[in-house]
Amino acid sequence: MDRTHRAFRRVAAMACAVALVLPLTACDALTPGSAAVVPGPRSVPSSTAVPDEDITLRLQFADAPVMVDALIAAFEKDHPSIRVEPHYKTFPDYVQNLKLTMTSDTAPDIAQYAVGMNDLAADGQILDLAPYREAYGWDDAIPPVSLDQLTAGRRSEATGGRALFGVPAGLSITGIYYNKKLAERAGIGSPPRTLAEFEDQLAAAKEAGLTPLGVGALDSGGIHLWAALLNQTMPTDDYWDWVNGTKGATIETPAGITASELVVEWGRKSYYNKSANGTAQIDSTARFTKGDSVFLINGNWAAGQLATTMGDNVGFFPMPGVQASDPTVASGFSVSYAVSSRSEHPEAAGAFLDFLTSPEAGQIISDNGFLPPNPEAVAKPDGVLADIAEGHRRAVADDGITTFPDFAAPAMLDRLRSGIQKLIADRVKPADYLDSLQDQWEEHHAR
Repeated sequence: MDRTHRAFRRVAAMACAVALVLPLTACDALTPGSAAVVPGPRSVPSSTAVPDEDITLRLQFADAPVMVDALIAAFEKDHPSIRVEPHYKTFPDYVQNLKLTMTSDTAPDIAQYAVGMNDLAADGQILDLAPYREAYGWDDAIPPVSLDQLTAGRRSEATGGRALFGVPAGLSITGIYYNKKLAERAGIGSPPRTLAEFEDQLAAAKEAGLTPLGVGALDSGGIHLWAALLNQTMPTDDYWDWVNGTKGATIETPAGITASELVVEWGRKSYYNKSANGTAQIDSTARFTKGDSVFLINGNWAAGQLATTMGDNVGFFPMPGVQASDPTVASGFSVSYAVSSRSEHPEAAGAFLDFLTSPEAGQIISDNGFLPPNPEAVAKPDGVLADIAEGHRRAVADDGITTFPDFAAPAMLDRLRSGIQKLIADRVKPADYLDSLQDQWEEHHAR
């Protein structure tokens, strides 16, 4: 599809969308708990006072069930009149059905923030938490960059500042794990300072007869690889514009080409495990613990397993920049929770979200392998967990935590996964891969 036709399609779709929305703009927002929904953002009540009655909150989520159970138990101990009822779904099922779930009359009170939440926020299906952000002082307890990921790119009608549609219950960062003993065999003495140095280390591992980089591209591992490279080649402001759907944003840039070409080049040089496209991320991690590769691309959620099985033999570093002086930039998000506009108890839901920022919750989060929103409130980690905490600290200080690229559009995940598999197998040109992503972006944002 040529760019002129794509642009015409986008303009036409936007005109249709505006025509459909305009008759609704004069409607007043309904109160939380109403069965009917009026499009447009709505905020939580200005009061944080929880009613003096027994309350049950339904929480739907897709990540870290052990951590969620522990958080609920601790919260209910502190708030005996509030019962939190967890409902777990696998991540693919959760994302696929998220819009249907949150627009139904049986929507949960609290739901994990995921791809598609930005659209739900724009339609008023989840509440703007900005009034609670001020009342509870969440800016003091949570890194600003982590809250910025949860604004859906909107301003708050309630406070005039930035909107907020979720609160983190555990932060994440992706990067490179390395097997210290295998690295030593390949003559690698320390983490690389630049992207070129990392490429030299991959080459050294290959020369030593070792598999340089473990990738689980069957599901999300390939996405983390491409995003890690894109973070080093594309200015973060341009990336955020693309993910947030800013008018005129594009992924078809020289930076996007460079990152995609590196994925192809590393495949041609046999830097990946031979079955990367047929290996799930969890399996690539398990194989890494057995010494199948020198390096592994993954996130901090794998740290607990790696620390337990490998002890002091495993380290971690964020993907390095082009220059040693470049800021630390890495993909990461959080296990975050939003409040449904249909909730009859937004104050109680707000109390649960505020508990997530407490030192007690922070220790539970840390014990389960995630980074607590307030790292100063928990015991200092050691080993690979300390490496991850330091990498995250640097990225936060450099305002370098970027969200995952599938947040650019609800249907982007499939395009990314299949496209990167083709890059790894050298079966698609980088320009064509980026063109397919931009097609999906324009199809979604034109609406």
